[in-house]
Amino acid sequence: MTRSEFKRRRKALMEMMEPDSIAILPASPISVRNRDVHYPYRPDSDFYYLTGFPEPEAVAVLIPGRAQAEYILFCREHDEKKARWDGPVAGQEGAVARYGADDSFPITDLDEILPRMLEQARRVYYAMGAHPDLDQRVLDWVNGIRRRAREGVTGPVEFIALDHYLHELRLFKSRPEIKVMARAAAISAEAHKRAMRVCRPGMMEYELEAEILHECACHGARAQAYAPIVGGGANACVLHHVDNASPLRDGDLVLIDAGCELDYYASDITRTFPVNGRFSPAQRDLYAWVLAAQKAALEKVRPGNHWDDPHQAAVRTLAKGMLELGLVKGGKATLAKIVRDARYKRFYMHRTGHWLGMDVHDVGDYKVDGEWRLLEPGMCLTVEPGLYIAPDAGGVAKRWRGTGIRIEDDVLVTPEGHEVLSSDAPKDMDEIEHLMGER
Repeated sequence: MTRSEFKRRRKALMEMMEPDSIAILPASPISVRNRDVHYPYRPDSDFYYLTGFPEPEAVAVLIPGRAQAEYILFCREHDEKKARWDGPVAGQEGAVARYGADDSFPITDLDEILPRMLEQARRVYYAMGAHPDLDQRVLDWVNGIRRRAREGVTGPVEFIALDHYLHELRLFKSRPEIKVMARAAAISAEAHKRAMRVCRPGMMEYELEAEILHECACHGARAQAYAPIVGGGANACVLHHVDNASPLRDGDLVLIDAGCELDYYASDITRTFPVNGRFSPAQRDLYAWVLAAQKAALEKVRPGNHWDDPHQAAVRTLAKGMLELGLVKGGKATLAKIVRDARYKRFYMHRTGHWLGMDVHDVGDYKVDGEWRLLEPGMCLTVEPGLYIAPDAGGVAKRWRGTGIRIEDDVLVTPEGHEVLSSDAPKDMDEIEHLMGER
């Protein structure tokens, strides 16, 4: 992302803010993994979306209309001794020259300088509850200002939820964002193809995970958007199976839900394929219905349709498949009744997608004024129907039990309809078998 892109975002937010207001956004804290070892640092998405600043111990302040500086960044000072251990930091000069701040102060001066800025504001835009440590400091600053009312100091009279405005901005992706997300999806698609090529009976789930990580890192995506799921056999029926420590057995399917993060943007792809490279007849029957459900859902991803349309299309298709396969018994069990009574949830218990962006489950309201929101160009979402037949599912034919299948793609809403960003990852059964046969 360029400096101009971050500047455009700040300008868009400040245009939404009321007069005489101030917005405060902290960076994420450093997280301790164990003793004196930390987790790899990842900036808060809201903070980074507006600043492009990758360092911890920072607070961004926006004051629209302020003559001396509208965008102020509090951050760490450069320290030569610390730099020898941990590398250099931007410091105040770098915050202005490299990251576009109008002015910058040491983070150690926050308690002295920010309260003076708050004195001039009537409204504070702040995401209360997201950063408890700073929450208390902000409240103490504001209460301190209010105690000076007899001195003629008024200060803030209203707190406004910053995330409500900021998340609406993040919901609509710009061209630079779409470009990065498409690249992230392409890298992840190559990783899924690599896993298909190398998969063999007797491998461990974590070996396929390692292949995914290796392929992504080789293309510059060293981070994953979430913990990869590699579920062989019945493990695929566990929706968030992240242990990835079981052997892959001949005759089973393996479900891989994995996506890299590139430049702080997520991809999210799921593919299910046979460990030995060939779908059995029973596996083909189940897989065909999941693929048909995804196709039906994708046809509903277009401007003017509402968020729930793809899900309902997938549910109707899967319910029909359950009837035809005997997963749900016929007789009085009509398709409409199965859908109405949610009987399909025994084998399909999650929604068909979610927003996608800087976070894998990205921000943005799914309903507006109590109604499902309409899809609009620039929105990105996943489409991910599935079927999960537990190994102990009663009243189900043995050939179906212990089988989990999910097919998930990253989808951009376009003016004409939609674009599948992750289309390079094979999902047609014959295509998968052909790719795995090249091993």
